[in-house]
Formats: sequence, structure tokens, C-alpha cells
Amino acid sequence: MSLLDDLRADLAELTDRAPRFFRAPGRVNLIGEHVDYGGGFVLPLAVDRETIVAAAPRDDRRIRIRSREHAEIAGFDLDELLPKPAHGWSDYPRGMTLALRRRFPLSGADLAVGTTIPIGAGLSSSAAFEIAVGLALASLAGRKLAPRELAHAAQEAENGFVGVRSGIMDPLACVFGVRGHALLIDCRSEAVTPVAIPAGAAIAIADSGVRHDLTAPTYNTRRAQSEEAARMLGVTALRDLSEAAFARDEARLPEVLRARARHAIGENARVPATADALRRGDLAEAGRLMNESHVSLRDDYEVSCAELDLLVETAQRVEGVYGARMTGGGFGGAIVVLLRDDRLEALTRALDAAFVARYGRTAPVTHLRAADGASAIE
Repeated sequence: MSLLDDLRADLAELTDRAPRFFRAPGRVNLIGEHVDYGGGFVLPLAVDRETIVAAAPRDDRRIRIRSREHAEIAGFDLDELLPKPAHGWSDYPRGMTLALRRRFPLSGADLAVGTTIPIGAGLSSSAAFEIAVGLALASLAGRKLAPRELAHAAQEAENGFVGVRSGIMDPLACVFGVRGHALLIDCRSEAVTPVAIPAGAAIAIADSGVRHDLTAPTYNTRRAQSEEAARMLGVTALRDLSEAAFARDEARLPEVLRARARHAIGENARVPATADALRRGDLAEAGRLMNESHVSLRDDYEVSCAELDLLVETAQRVEGVYGARMTGGGFGGAIVVLLRDDRLEALTRALDAAFVARYGRTAPVTHLRAADGASAIE
């Protein structure tokens, strides 16, 4: 059975009404990590792994959601004035419901949700969940949100309800994805520019199996440190400083903030350079910049871990690999690899051998393709 058939059956346990289906892709970020919340530049792509919601209207004011991944049903009342986080998976749809309720009246709904996105692997399963739920609830309420407004609602849910101070990159990538393209996003202006992925290139992830929790204090601490560094340097955000200007003023910062700022400023320079390299078909240069990004995330931003470092170092030694780096919020999750499309099997063998030797298990490798953004499924 397909995931659509599974969700149809799941929804039938909640209601006998015919379902409508909605999808939102995950995303992988080629480069531009931990700079979106500072209004920086990022280069993600929506991927061919997605969250799907089957939805049907209710006659009352209840929302019920069945999750395949958690084998649970969560429910809440739309008229609950001050909903409180439950500190579990249901916070994502609850937060999205609250964000939409501020925009227009909602109606009751039964929802069944499932995903092909590995949860916790840095592929933005949370934003995909929020966006898919948002599409479903808006449709049942007879509303159509513009993609950018839908993305803002998802960020509002994440920041204001779930408690992760994430930036706008993930939801923008989910709604504006273009098949065969990465997206150069200016997270300040929110301009989105598709960048074609050159022929012969492949993108893969390898999942470390280390699950990260972005609601933990470490993620929000990194954002606070970045903002404090910008304040001490007298700029609105670190993207406003060139590398040359930072070199003149970095002595004003304590050592930890200096390292955090060095990553953000360098990363904001690397992202447009990577987009330019892809436009020229210079995969070697794009890969070199990805490798630099990982070193910066490991040493200056300190969001990598031993498992990610082993995967990156192993991937970089495989013939036909242009570059590799950790992707996502860090502290676990996955790496992203840019390579020749005929070297996927060689990459898998090398990563399996290294990971089994060190940790006694494999790190699953998944070939990802750039996909279109969120939509209803007709």
C-alpha cells in the first residue's frame, strides 16, 4: 500500500467522510547553516521526501490528529483560549492551528498524518508537518493562504509555541521548492531565486542516527550568541559585516562570540559563492565551499558531533565526491554530500564500512532529488 492508502485507512478510523490530501516536502540545506535567523543567505532545496495529511471536516470545534509515526491520536478544542505546549509531536499542529486562528476563523477537522521524511535527521520534518497541516486546515476553512504567508505562520508556530527560535529558511524552502533546483534565499528580504543543479550532479544524505532536539537550550543559545556578537559589533545582524570588516573589529569580542561571529560572517560569504559556482557548473568549487562550511560549523559554531565528523571526513575521501558537510541544526542528524551521480554506490560502501567499524551500525544513505513545493494532492 502507498502512504496515501495508509492515511486513507487511518482517517477512516476517525470519520466516514471523504478525505482531501495535502503534501509538504522536507528540505536539505546545501550550505548556509545557522545564518537564517540572522537574516543571512541560505541555499536549500525541497526534497522528494514529504509529509502528507489526509483531512476531513467535522461539525464541531474539535481538531483530531492521528500520527502514523507515533501511533497516537491528539485532540484539542479550537475555542481553547490559551493552549499550552504538550512538549511532544502534537505541539507542531497545535502551534500551526494557533497561528492560523490569528489570521482567519477555522473549522473542526479530522486529520491523519504520515511522512517519508526521516525525523530528526536535519531534513526539516517539523516545517513540513506544520505546512501540510496548515494547507489542510486552510482548505477546510475555505481559505487559500499565499505561500509566503503560510511560511510565516509555520515559523510563528515554531518560534511562539514549540519554542525553537528558528529562522524562515525551512518553511520558505517547503513552500517555494522547484524541481531540479536549489533555492538561493535572502532571509532578510525573503527573495527566493531558483538555482539549477548541474547535470551529472547528485545530492545524498547520510543519517548519523543521532537524534537532535532543537527545543533543547543549545540551539537557542547559539542564536543568542550570534545576536549578542552583532550587538557588540554595532550591526543589526552579522550579515552586515564583510570578512574584512570583521577582521578589523573581532578583537572587541570575547573568544566564544568571536568564533560564533566568524562562522556566520564566513557562511554568508560562502552561500552566494556556492550559488555562483553551481550556475557555472563548477561542482568542485561548490564542494570546496561545502567542506569549508563544515569546518566552520565544527570548530567555530560547535554544532557538529563525532558521528557527523566521521561521515564527513569519510565522504570527502571518496572519489567523485565534491564536498560534504553536516546539515540542519546540528548536534546530530545527517550530512549532505554533493557528488557525481555515478558514485552513489561507492559513497554508500565507504560510509557503511567506516561507521560499522567505529559504531557497529550503518548510517543510511539516501539519494535526494529537488522537488516542488507544498501543494494539495488532486
